[in-house]
Amino acid sequence: MGHRLSKIATRTGDGGTSGLATGERLPKTDVRFAAMGDLDELNSTIGVLLALSPPARFVDVLQQIQHRLFDIGGEIAMPEYAVIGDEHVAKLDAWLSDFNADLPPLKEFVLPGGGPLGAQAHLARAIARRAERALWRANEVSTVNAASLRYLNRLSDLLFVIARHLARDHGGEITWQR
Repeated sequence: MGHRLSKIATRTGDGGTSGLATGERLPKTDVRFAAMGDLDELNSTIGVLLALSPPARFVDVLQQIQHRLFDIGGEIAMPEYAVIGDEHVAKLDAWLSDFNADLPPLKEFVLPGGGPLGAQAHLARAIARRAERALWRANEVSTVNAASLRYLNRLSDLLFVIARHLARDHGGEITWQR
């Protein structure tokens, strides 16, 4: 495989447009670029979580998620290109089931926090929800892979469960007091 980017500062976006992988140029304010930006922010936030050295049981999971988020961004940049499938959503469901089995049921809402690891996972969860909303907005102008939409929906749930684990094990889970 050759180099994907031969230079970084192309100056092609100086006029307020950016290009999809198809070569089509659109305003930088297009909902597809907003969705790709939210996915990038989510991926970066998960990268920060990984840099904080979470327990080994979450490292591979989070790294696999980072790759899938990059795939979803690619799907948006290349309409009619689909990478995410039902098997990816099923993998999230399996992780959810596995990680949920170790947690007590919730009786109150959980506040974001619980030490640096838990707080970072909660931040990732919140950004995942925003990225999902952005993906749905992008779906209104250009069909988005339905499996990718389901993937982001499950991902915020999985990040919540991971946040609960990290908070409980590294700072204490904080619940909302009425």
